[in-house]
Amino acid sequence: MKGDDTILIHPYSPVYDSNSKILILGTFPSVASREANFYYGHPRNRFWKVLSYLTKNDLPQNIEEKKSLLLNNNIALWDVLKSCEIEKSKDSSIMNPVPNDLSEIFAAAGIRAVFANGRKAQELYRRFCYHQTGMEAIFLPSTSPANAGYSLDRLLKEWSVILEYLK
Repeated sequence: MKGDDTILIHPYSPVYDSNSKILILGTFPSVASREANFYYGHPRNRFWKVLSYLTKNDLPQNIEEKKSLLLNNNIALWDVLKSCEIEKSKDSSIMNPVPNDLSEIFAAAGIRAVFANGRKAQELYRRFCYHQTGMEAIFLPSTSPANAGYSLDRLLKEWSVILEYLK
């Protein structure tokens, strides 16, 4: 990491309640998300656009509206990692990863499916969390602006699989 050995600690709690049916996991909050103090805080990240479209809700404008969108649609949200070293927001630079303990979500909610927002989230989940949950993470293409190969329409098509588990 170019001489920077600072371990970053995940800055916020998971979002879930007893009605949560699916769990969506990212890797670790980006710089923009850490500055915004909530998940998917980069203005060009398409996460909130995708979820609001699929759930037929207005695009949330603040943290409370984002939490409401998730909980009102039975969606739990967290990240695979509790701490790591990361260069800026590059998942490929993650070193010394320490996973979050997902048991609190699984104990509180009837999670039917786990979804990974991007390949790195899926890989880290498989490596650190699968043995704990026994549930495979279903890959979803990253909503990050760095994933320019996926248009919003293509993301919507791929992400629509979550709707099967929310019925």
